[in-house]
Amino acid sequence: MSSISIIGSGNMASAIGALAVKGGNAVEVMGRDAAKTASLARALGNGATAGTWGDAPTGEIVILAVLFDSAVPVVSQYGDALAGKIIVDITNPFNPSGTGLAVPDDTSVAQMVAKAAPASAHVVKAFNTLFRDVLAAGGPLDVFMAGDDAQAKASLSAFIKSLGLRPRDTGDLSMAHWLEGAGLLSVGLGQHGVGDFNFSLGVNVG
Repeated sequence: MSSISIIGSGNMASAIGALAVKGGNAVEVMGRDAAKTASLARALGNGATAGTWGDAPTGEIVILAVLFDSAVPVVSQYGDALAGKIIVDITNPFNPSGTGLAVPDDTSVAQMVAKAAPASAHVVKAFNTLFRDVLAAGGPLDVFMAGDDAQAKASLSAFIKSLGLRPRDTGDLSMAHWLEGAGLLSVGLGQHGVGDFNFSLGVNVG
């Protein structure tokens, strides 16, 4: 099993954390609000711990569960504490109206995070196409991911499988731009084509 640190203490941190402890992984939660972070760690149970914001994460996999506009500042703040880590960017950079992406067409939040991270860290985009409630319910969901380092993606794939989910590799980190677009597509489908957000994008093989 894996050891993970989740930077953030919101809904996605709770959903991923709950699946992670259920899957037998070691989980550390790190949030700006110490009381909220401690409360989440207690709620997760099964040995989940509350880390201190800004301290070096204990997990080999660090899940960046913050708002998209905080992703690069947080990684910059942690700095060398993230050296050698697998950093998983789960953010969606939507504009205020939810009709477009709030990043230039030639990049992604994940690529911006990679530039801000230590050279020895490996950034992987993942989980951003899953709505929180659907993810929390678990089940055979597809988790699309993109990253440049094969070993980092292999390690993350093993973690994803421990959650009872299916890893789907989409290619190198440049594909993160299109995964962020797929997150936007999901919102559009939820608002117009499906009528609710109780669904997920997936691959039908066969």
